[in-house]
Amino acid sequence: MTAKAKKDINLNENLKKLGDISAWFNSQKEVDLETGLEKVKEAAKLIKDSREKLANLENEFKEIEKEFSKDLNDADLKNNFPV
Repeated sequence: MTAKAKKDINLNENLKKLGDISAWFNSQKEVDLETGLEKVKEAAKLIKDSREKLANLENEFKEIEKEFSKDLNDADLKNNFPV
């Protein structure tokens, strides 16, 4: 998956799709194996993509935290905004 495609992943949409897949399974009296397999494959891809997106978001937050911590070490900030 390209970096742009990873960035375009919407976690809320993925969660909704996963909920729809779960609801589909719960609504079936007898699951068609071929259709069920396709739903499982789709769910696995959604989960994988979501995990990657979450990892990227976590890294972004860590970078922001580093920058913020670095800025807090700036003497002017410490004098103006004591922590």
